[in-house]
Amino acid sequence: MAVTGDVYNTGLLKRIFQYVKPYRAVFVWSVILTVLLAAISPIRPFLIKYTLDHYILAGKYSGLVNMTMLMIFMLILQTLIQYNHTLLTNTLGQSVIRDLRINVFNHITKLRLKFFDQTPIGQLITRTVSDLETIADIFSEGLISMIGDSLQVVVIVGVMLYTDWELSMVVLLPIPLLIMATRKFQKAIKIAFQEIRNEVSNLNTFLQEHITGVSIVQYFARERQEYKKFYAINKRYRDANIRSNWYYSIFFPVVELISAMSLGLLIWYGARSILAKPLDVTPGTITQFIMYLGMVFTPIRQLADKFNTLQMGMVGAERVFKVLDTKDTTPNEGRQKPEKLAGNIEFKNVWFAYNEDHYVLKDLTFEVKAGETIALVGATGAGKSSTINILNRFYETGKGKVTVDGIQIEDFDLDYLRSHIATVLQDVFLFSDTILNNITLNNAEITMEQVVNAAKKVGAHEFIERLPGGYQYNVMERGATLSAGQAQLISFIRALVHNPAILVLDEATSSVDTETELLIQKAIDNLMEGRTSIVIAHRLSTIQKANLIVVLDKGEIKEKGTHQELLKLDGYYKKLYDLQFSSKGIAKV
Repeated sequence: MAVTGDVYNTGLLKRIFQYVKPYRAVFVWSVILTVLLAAISPIRPFLIKYTLDHYILAGKYSGLVNMTMLMIFMLILQTLIQYNHTLLTNTLGQSVIRDLRINVFNHITKLRLKFFDQTPIGQLITRTVSDLETIADIFSEGLISMIGDSLQVVVIVGVMLYTDWELSMVVLLPIPLLIMATRKFQKAIKIAFQEIRNEVSNLNTFLQEHITGVSIVQYFARERQEYKKFYAINKRYRDANIRSNWYYSIFFPVVELISAMSLGLLIWYGARSILAKPLDVTPGTITQFIMYLGMVFTPIRQLADKFNTLQMGMVGAERVFKVLDTKDTTPNEGRQKPEKLAGNIEFKNVWFAYNEDHYVLKDLTFEVKAGETIALVGATGAGKSSTINILNRFYETGKGKVTVDGIQIEDFDLDYLRSHIATVLQDVFLFSDTILNNITLNNAEITMEQVVNAAKKVGAHEFIERLPGGYQYNVMERGATLSAGQAQLISFIRALVHNPAILVLDEATSSVDTETELLIQKAIDNLMEGRTSIVIAHRLSTIQKANLIVVLDKGEIKEKGTHQELLKLDGYYKKLYDLQFSSKGIAKV
């Protein structure tokens, strides 16, 4: 069956087969077994025909046992070949998508944060899981299987024509109708499959967002409303599947009808020939052709289905390669890897915008010496977090430059730069893993002794030891089994054991209670010792010892100086301070 250009992308298929190269032997054997299956398929019907005509109808039973044993042998041989063919093609498909999935995951983890700002996580999960599974079907149920079915049809039709070309022409008369029906079916089902893939993506996106944010749904009693949204999305997915099944419900009966037409023609022509004197067609030939018809119509019917499996795989591959072709990665062209990083940081006339011309940082200039602490303060949206995102090169500056030890951050090897900067965020993220692995992040160079020592410095060792399993305690997804304060302490240990030259604390104490804050404040002082530290805090009490405080407002520096210097200015910082501390010394806000 011809494959038209509108559904067949040679370039895309070639790209998929680049991942087959490490498994050439498996692929070659799969093709060899495919050819063998097609070659031996006509043998059993021929043996049945020969046995019927030359032994059974002739009353010669002496060779019947031998022919029966030969047919059993051929059946066992075909079964063994089919078993190995199925095993190899599935192994090939799973091996390819394993490698491809690793590449996709590795590529996704290197994309800039801006990409994730604009792309739903559920969509990426669909690409990495279900879309990749459709690519595996290209090998197990698609291309190789299609080649095998096509070869079988060609071989069977050839044997039929060789055996009796007149009878073959009669019984194959309905084949053009079958081809026309198949082409109609292919076009219709392709559209239905594309709708299904789109609805799967929408479904995954909705589920990922709402299961992650289920607490918000419950806090505001929105279960009923979100149920209605999910019901609508799920209904669209169901309807898309029903439409595809509707096409199948029409196509398969049509195939059966056309197959019955061929069988009817065979019986009509065969009966007329058998009754003729002498016999034009033997009963064995009629039996042989009945079997051959099933071996022709079944692959043709399956070809339509497998062709659509191939289409699904191609659509999935196109989506997956679109992710792989996304160039929104941070350039890593720097080669600088100093033996030691002191931690002198300078921002010089830095401008930055998430969207062009909408600058969130405007002409930012400040410097912090190695081992000193700088604090960034300001209202929400002032640009504090954007500043540390630039330092880590999660986003690139629009104008100006940022240097560490006099070297522009773009000139550092990206992994080297980020490995020397430890960040403790307000919203602590813990993986569904043990406390130990959440601290070390599976870095084999970090010893258990280092972890315990860091935990003791932070003041978390005792509470960890009280947990079932201690450091092997599984915190579950996003640290659900720990309190906010405990999770924050884990993040401090994680920062400490990685021994960074630069420490970033982004609202690191805002999620903990006063008692826990007092507990970790001393640990923070120890953590900062000998390191360049950038502290973002709303609680001004945590930054009074900073060597430099930079006050930001709408991306601009309003004031710079020490705590005492800024209070004397009686400006923006003083107003912030007075908001948090009443003139009578009432507790902090």
